[in-house]
This record gives sequence, structure tokens and C-alpha cells, in this order.
Amino acid sequence: MRRAVYAGSFDPVTKGHLWMIEAGVKLFDELVVAIGVNPDKRYTFTVGERKIMLKECTRHLPHLRVEAFENQFLVNYAKSVGANYVLRGIRSPSDYEFERTMRYINGDLFTDIDTVFLMPPREIAEVSSTMVKGMVGPQGWEDVVRQYVPDAVYQHLLDHHART
Repeated sequence: MRRAVYAGSFDPVTKGHLWMIEAGVKLFDELVVAIGVNPDKRYTFTVGERKIMLKECTRHLPHLRVEAFENQFLVNYAKSVGANYVLRGIRSPSDYEFERTMRYINGDLFTDIDTVFLMPPREIAEVSSTMVKGMVGPQGWEDVVRQYVPDAVYQHLLDHHART
């Protein structure tokens, strides 16, 4: 079985993430979408909220499960779930340099786990969770942000902004 892990913070889920997930489901027999928890990061949404958003956005996809992990390297997590592949997105030259380095380090740790890189289409290549969060707040943000996130995530952003 070709099982892959696609990991990220998904805070919040973007259309770029969803594109990667949909591509991953086509490439692998099973895709584990793993929410990574970095104790040095400040998150807008809890792990539970991010898990709900991911499940809402991906319920139409087969052979996919959503999990979370913390305090371990991605490649160790991949090994623990029996994955043969790590799926990563490349949006820019700096992403490439970082991911290339991580691929070699991961290969040093586990030679039986390969990294697969995908490049999203141009129209969503610049979309990131950080960019989306940075646009929330100023007058008219709703119309701008809506184009970068799935509908279910948009509703969560509206609800979250109304509470803060």
C-alpha cells in the first residue's frame, strides 16, 4: 500500500492545502493529513478546530484520514503510521531550498520513506495560512479572504472574528 503523510499547521486550511490534499488522494492509496503542533507557534485555531475544518473540507475524498501529532519529527511520525511517502508542496525557491534540505535529512533517518514534491497551480501558489490570517480584520476583509479558503473554513473565520 502506498501511504503518504501530508503535514502542516493548517491554521487555517487554504485552497492551496486543499489542492495538495486532492492531488495526494489521487497519487496514493491512503493519505494521512497530519496537523503538526509546534510549541513555538501561536495558533488562531485549536487543534480540534483545525481537525474539524479539515474534515469538513475533505469529507468528499476517499482513503483519507485526519490526525494530529506533536513533539516528533515529521519523518518519525510518518514511520509510526506506516507511511512510505511524505508529501510536500513547493510554492517558491525558498520552499524548495528548505524542503530539499529536509528531504536529505529525512533520508538519512529513514531510507525507506520518500518525499514527493508538488507545485500548486499559479493562481494559488502564493496562498498561505499566514497570508490569510494577515488579511483578516480590515474593512472588507471578508470578500478578499473568501477567495483563498474553502467555504467551510470561511465560515469558521467569520465566527472566530466575531468572537474576538
